[in-house]
Amino acid sequence: MNTVINDIEVIKSKTSKINEVDFDHLKFGTVFSDHMLVCDYNEGRWHAPKVVPYQPITLDPSAKIFHYGQSVFEGMKAYKDVENSVWLFRPLDNFKRLNISSKRLAMPELPEAYFMDGLNALLKVDQAWIPKNEGSSLYVRPFVFASGNGFHASPADAYKFIIATAPSGSYFSGKVKVLIEQNYSRSANGGVGFAKAGGNYAGQFYPTQLAVEKGYQQVIWTDDNTHEYIEEAGAMNIFVRINDTLITAPTSDRILDGITRKSIIELAQSEGIKVDVRKLSVHEVVEAAQQGSLKEMFGAGTAAVVSPISGFGYNGKDYDLPEMKETYASYLKKRITDIQTNKAEDPFGWRYKVE
Repeated sequence: MNTVINDIEVIKSKTSKINEVDFDHLKFGTVFSDHMLVCDYNEGRWHAPKVVPYQPITLDPSAKIFHYGQSVFEGMKAYKDVENSVWLFRPLDNFKRLNISSKRLAMPELPEAYFMDGLNALLKVDQAWIPKNEGSSLYVRPFVFASGNGFHASPADAYKFIIATAPSGSYFSGKVKVLIEQNYSRSANGGVGFAKAGGNYAGQFYPTQLAVEKGYQQVIWTDDNTHEYIEEAGAMNIFVRINDTLITAPTSDRILDGITRKSIIELAQSEGIKVDVRKLSVHEVVEAAQQGSLKEMFGAGTAAVVSPISGFGYNGKDYDLPEMKETYASYLKKRITDIQTNKAEDPFGWRYKVE
């Protein structure tokens, strides 16, 4: 059955998979909803998006995504409150960052209406897929990639924009132990570290695998030049609490301008928590751990919101963080998730209702 929502054509799936899903035991990003949004770029313009049944994509072997890696993505979540209203968190920031990433990879920027109207239409069609269980949400993955063909090393002439969704449980459970990286780099000055490019994440897998083999769950990335300064935590931004001050690295060519990161900074400052956005050396973190002034470290990102770190390894030595009953990590995570799920007031205007 075809219909139209927000001027978006909707081709509904003939059957639904929803009754096959155990919503009480959801893994992250492994079960996919009934529909997806698809929008094609060719002949110099984006064509009208459509909501269609979730399905495989057919591409020519010479599609440039396979050869030159033109691919960017975003990560978002949709939530349902007790009255079954559907909410997003700062979606326009995701839209703007998707276009910033696309521009850096010489890909065409999307019209705002195609992104927002398409997102609204998709979530309306699949709103039954948005779980209400505590800690669960509908993970939303917008992405753009080069579908144009050719072996010539140049930007493609055709692209595809898709939004797919996946009902998901928690990304991480419990605290993680991390290794401060001293050899490999996530990104470099003048590079694409600030973009959510697929290749940035592919390049992280091998160093992370090496860390896992040593007994750690994630890597703390340091600067590409000296490896002396803390920059990110795995695929997340990082915060370090020394005494009662939260410290995080400033954004740059190398560091993603994380939406959760920005929210934590603004929320913490509004709550009277001192936040320093500055370069933070590994030496300062190690010294704080030795002196007992290092209270917390945590990653911040869409998937996990806040992921506490239990300890870190550096130069062959492990440092454990103290066990604390009340932490900035747990407090800030609850404050943000309460706003996201419409359990608390939103003085910042971050919450967006899907109409």
